[in-house]
Amino acid sequence: MDSKILVVDDEKAIADIIKFNLEKEGYSVSTAFDGEEGVQAVDNIMPDLIILDIMMPKKDGFQALKEIRMKHNTPVIMLTAKEEEVDKVLGLELGADDYITKPFSMRELVARVKANLRRVNFSNLDNDTNSAKLITSKDLIIDLNKYEVRKAGIIVELTLREYELLKFLAASANQVFSREQLLEEVWGYEYYGDIRTVDVTIRRLREKIEDGDGEFRYILTKRGVGYYFRRG
Repeated sequence: MDSKILVVDDEKAIADIIKFNLEKEGYSVSTAFDGEEGVQAVDNIMPDLIILDIMMPKKDGFQALKEIRMKHNTPVIMLTAKEEEVDKVLGLELGADDYITKPFSMRELVARVKANLRRVNFSNLDNDTNSAKLITSKDLIIDLNKYEVRKAGIIVELTLREYELLKFLAASANQVFSREQLLEEVWGYEYYGDIRTVDVTIRRLREKIEDGDGEFRYILTKRGVGYYFRRG
């Protein structure tokens, strides 16, 4: 079945161009032209990936993303017309998986779409396997079959990018990776963004899997080098 993509952008000309180019790649593409319509469309269409503009009427992309993340872990690529880092960081903090700045080339956008969807397809393949594949540390369990993380028996809701980063670090426990290495290995393609993308995603992960007492037990920092997962 073709992957379903939802494009949410109030500039109809841009939405139509994106739709045309993605349909040429074989995707099934729907469009919405404001944030409110976009949130409703996610519930109705259940897309495999969302391309979400920031500056929109009724609800901007940030508010729309907040509401989407309350119910869905669908990969989200944010579109922004600004170069301001605050917009990009805020989008990542709210759970975006990727961002791209206008104006952008369709080649770059298609590459990002393919990379994010590839991870969704990998998760489906993992769900079809029968052999038990678990990574455990203290009360944290990463179930590679179910693409699921549990802490003290309770499911931790992660975005696909957060899960991929945690899985990668945990699979190479105690090995330190630089931000550049993590961008290459986890984001999986020539990434045009800032290495602070890694810091933001790590921070979100820590908020979800650490105990919140200021002490990190799972994802640790090697000062001046990068991050590593400590398995205990």
